[in-house]
Amino acid sequence: MSHFSRRTFLSAGTAALALSRPDTLWAAPQIALPQDMVSKDWVTVTAVNTASPVVAMTFDDGPHPTLTPRLLDMLKARGLRATFYLIGRRVVTWPDIVKRIADEGHEIGNHSWSHPNLAGYSDSYVLNQIDRTSDAIFKVTGRPPVTFRPPYGAFTHRQRQMLYRSRSLPTILWSVDPQDWRRPGASVVASRILSHSRPGSVILTHDIQSGTVRAMPQTFDGLTARGLKFGTMSQMMGWPLWQKRNFVSTVASAG
Repeated sequence: MSHFSRRTFLSAGTAALALSRPDTLWAAPQIALPQDMVSKDWVTVTAVNTASPVVAMTFDDGPHPTLTPRLLDMLKARGLRATFYLIGRRVVTWPDIVKRIADEGHEIGNHSWSHPNLAGYSDSYVLNQIDRTSDAIFKVTGRPPVTFRPPYGAFTHRQRQMLYRSRSLPTILWSVDPQDWRRPGASVVASRILSHSRPGSVILTHDIQSGTVRAMPQTFDGLTARGLKFGTMSQMMGWPLWQKRNFVSTVASAG
């Protein structure tokens, strides 16, 4: 698919790694999705058809110990909300930053445990990567993520359907890609975002890149000057703010 052209997929043959205990599930599947979940098929989202002048700024691969706090300061100073797709093993390394992201009104999404190319792996491996991350986010914030972004965008149509059926997690891709991971420079990153963003855009960036964070003041102010507002992925999709979702625990009592 054209959405996945940002990076070259690894060969599926090199991804034939099995879990030692593929039947093991983490705690996250025992956390029910919100009771107010909108009944709509959101298997894959690349942009949102909206008449409102709203875009979703999304940041992948964090949290970063110094860059993410700097980015949060910029967002707070402007009263803007964003969505952070976090890597599970980084969540457990910097839980205070994760808690700050949630406390300041931003949404946290699932970006796998260790950032593998998931396209060639088994369903049990994929779910383990996702469930382990959801569990880590839940333990820090008190709520599980409700959307998933695959590393590199590498997730087959069948996998996306499987994830939605088994975990009710939509796969969130993007419609604006400044290719900031190539480190073209802050001004180029900002220019690419400003040139291609429109109402309903899902903008892909990485807050582990210093050039990306340096590009954000120009990006935020430029989009705002064009009359565009900032929403989280849940808000873009017509769902309640992540912090206001009605989650219920279905963890079975020990016995």
